[in-house]
Amino acid sequence: MFFICGVNQGQKELSHSQLVICGSCGGYGRYQVFMTYMSLSLFFIPILKWGRQYYVKMSCCGTLYRLDPDIGWRIGRGEQVEITPADLTLVQAGTREAWRPGQGRKMRCGNCGYETEEDFSFCPKCGGRLEER
Repeated sequence: MFFICGVNQGQKELSHSQLVICGSCGGYGRYQVFMTYMSLSLFFIPILKWGRQYYVKMSCCGTLYRLDPDIGWRIGRGEQVEITPADLTLVQAGTREAWRPGQGRKMRCGNCGYETEEDFSFCPKCGGRLEER
């Protein structure tokens, strides 16, 4: 009789939606929460998982943070939890250069005339599409 088993490292993206202003680059970004773990597989089916660690990656610049395990566990269970800066520990800084107002392009709403230098596709005032000036 043959048994096919192995130890693997896995990663699972968790469902969490929270928009924030990035502390690293200053741009608007979204927290991308994921969990890494080790697992024992028998016939390619994971039987046992251990060593769970939770991470947050910023969508704007790629900065990586370690997330408090209690908060990560609650997000993994499907709870709507707000992540605060106190829950994060910096692991690796992002690669995108710091964004500063005035360096980007100017955008103008064709609907209401609102002007901004932010990196938006739609107007924060009326929801109309922004056009480059």
